[in-house]
Amino acid sequence: MRWSKRRWLLLLALVWAAHLGWASEGSDLRVAMDTLWTLLAAVLVFFMQAGFALVESGFTRAKNAANIMMKNLMDFSIGSLAYWAIGFGIMFGAGNLFMGTSGFFLRGAPGTFASLDWAHIPLEVKYFFQLVFAATAATIVSGAMAERTRFKSYIAYSVVITAFIYPVVGHWIWGGGWLANLGFWDFAGSTVVHSVGGWLALVGAFLLGPRLGKYNPDGTSNAIPGHNIPLATLGGLILWLGWFGFNPGSTMSAVPEIGHIAVTTNLSAAAGALLAMVVSWVMFGKPDVSMTINGALAGLVAITAPCAFVSDVSAVIIGAIAGVLVVLSVVFFDKVLRIDDPVGAVSVHGVCGVWGTLAVGLFAQDVFSPGTTGNGLLFGGGWKLLGVQALGALAVFVWSIVTGFILFSLIKLVMGLRVSRDEELRGLDIDEHGLESYAGFQIFTTE
Repeated sequence: MRWSKRRWLLLLALVWAAHLGWASEGSDLRVAMDTLWTLLAAVLVFFMQAGFALVESGFTRAKNAANIMMKNLMDFSIGSLAYWAIGFGIMFGAGNLFMGTSGFFLRGAPGTFASLDWAHIPLEVKYFFQLVFAATAATIVSGAMAERTRFKSYIAYSVVITAFIYPVVGHWIWGGGWLANLGFWDFAGSTVVHSVGGWLALVGAFLLGPRLGKYNPDGTSNAIPGHNIPLATLGGLILWLGWFGFNPGSTMSAVPEIGHIAVTTNLSAAAGALLAMVVSWVMFGKPDVSMTINGALAGLVAITAPCAFVSDVSAVIIGAIAGVLVVLSVVFFDKVLRIDDPVGAVSVHGVCGVWGTLAVGLFAQDVFSPGTTGNGLLFGGGWKLLGVQALGALAVFVWSIVTGFILFSLIKLVMGLRVSRDEELRGLDIDEHGLESYAGFQIFTTE
């Protein structure tokens, strides 16, 4: 049946009316789409817990695989409760510039969460999206402290990180705190999430000391190979996938800009992987798989702060520099400082988190997000933005190091931080959990 001119005009009118409804900020359609996008992004970030578990397990020995999996499982379980009860209120509740002082258990009078001005989506969705970020910060620590940490001690510090240490930094930057007021920008968490986790991991690994057999009496380092590189590679790819929720999802709105953010995220990861492979090939004579995985993750961490503010070309440069940095940093912490970090968490998240934060001050262009950062130093914006970014990175470093040292020292004093020598030799799976990850496969000794 042929449509009359009147019917075509009616259809066009309906389409235009739907468009107006979409454009209206308070429309039901807009709220539904923003809510759906934010939940989808949060689920992708949640899946990163599986990625972290696989990377950490693959990079460590078989006798500790179940312990690693258990820690990543409990990160999210404990974090969900601690962040719901306390952390979310500290991070976004009304209060002074240092930390929120209201809104615990997601409760409060009108205006309690005044800093939550992103999109018109339900409070519970905002909490869930922020929760998966908090859990990520906590799980970063487990990798650097793997294979020699008491499980009960791990539970204790996971609670404190998600309930207090991480939320305070989040309030400074995303909750209307003092760094936000100074003009500090971190779009999706190079500093808020990754630097916090990386610097806490540094303190934890330092206070724990190296794994047995890691260093010789003359100070030289021994490689302790991971038991399953394919598993670690799969974990790295899962993390890469999850980052498309981490970065584009931080719009918390279904807006066209998510496409640009996804592209900058991907390009930085690819450049990081490529440069890490090249640098490891030159330094070690072979293209190292573990370094390449960490190169991709380094590129992802570095682009997390500037992903919405920089061009695609800048994203490639940022990722490439991160890929070089992570290899050099891993070697530096291992051979110079003699800090045993089995998965390279400090280098990936701490060092490259700082690089990504500073990259905002260098590469930001106002054209990509008008009215936010302005132009960075390399695009005629002067030194102010870079200075504020450096101040923020330094402040978060000091906060994380000091609070981490207090936290881990108290745990060490009260309940002990490290397992015994015999327990470490047998493996944490047996002594902490009463099982073997690969029962029936004689791939390691337990005596």
